[in-house]
Amino acid sequence: MTMAPLRVSAQRAAPRFMNMVQRGMATEKQIFNQMVSTKNIQKITSSMKLVSAAKLKGDQTRLKLATPFNSWSTALRPEAVLCEDATYEDVPGKKCLLIPFTSESGLCGGINSYISKNTKKCIAALAEQGKDVNVVIIGEKGRSQLRRPLGDKILASASGVVYPGSFSLASSISQDVMEVFNADDYDSMVFLYNHYVNPAVYKQMYQVISKPQDQNEDGEIMPEYECDGDKDMVVENMYEYMIASQLFYCYLDAGAAEQASRMAAMENATKNAGEMIDSLTLRYNRARQARITTELIEIISGASAIEG
Repeated sequence: MTMAPLRVSAQRAAPRFMNMVQRGMATEKQIFNQMVSTKNIQKITSSMKLVSAAKLKGDQTRLKLATPFNSWSTALRPEAVLCEDATYEDVPGKKCLLIPFTSESGLCGGINSYISKNTKKCIAALAEQGKDVNVVIIGEKGRSQLRRPLGDKILASASGVVYPGSFSLASSISQDVMEVFNADDYDSMVFLYNHYVNPAVYKQMYQVISKPQDQNEDGEIMPEYECDGDKDMVVENMYEYMIASQLFYCYLDAGAAEQASRMAAMENATKNAGEMIDSLTLRYNRARQARITTELIEIISGASAIEG
């Protein structure tokens, strides 16, 4: 009475075991399909590499033209500083607005992760100094990466930014940034961006821009400069123009670094796909040779049985 259920259980378990073996061993057809899909991916990554190389050429040209366009502001702001081993003690005031530049799309290596990491590091360093920091993010990837760990610090974000950037776009973004900056009376703002060095190297930099604070005994701002008309209005307009100019430069610099990183990432992906195709081709040839050998053995064994 107990053997029948056991036999039925064994019959039910046998197909499951066979399916498990079949799933664990890739068939010749499955290996071939994987080869085809990997070759298609290789074509896509190779095309993306060529597109990124063409875009990088344009970004290099625009960045070269934007560098002298922004050079006038060097007399009014400090030089950009590397984020590596930075202490951020040069950020003046008690309230700071941090503006990280990230990309709108992915598949560009680790540029967004580096910016997110340095954003957290900057906020932690400034918090240890007793400074209040808030964030305005430029780029969709930065918003998606930082909205959970820094949700209470993010005041605004600019996503869906058109590529390539223009000065009119930078002016529009700078107006929104200045509204946030003036609404809570911040002392300084920090631009955090990827600095393009060459197609293989980019570095994380931060640029500090503070309000004009040089005053003489009479309270006159920037006494070493003479202005036509109301000096306070001229200085305010010049400060807003400097923010737009610096934002435009940082955006172009970050864009060039993004294309260089994407070109390198797609080159590595294409190389990895080629190595995977070689490995799959070897596995496919082995499986095909094993199938042919098995068929030949079966034919020879059958012929020998008939003769015997």
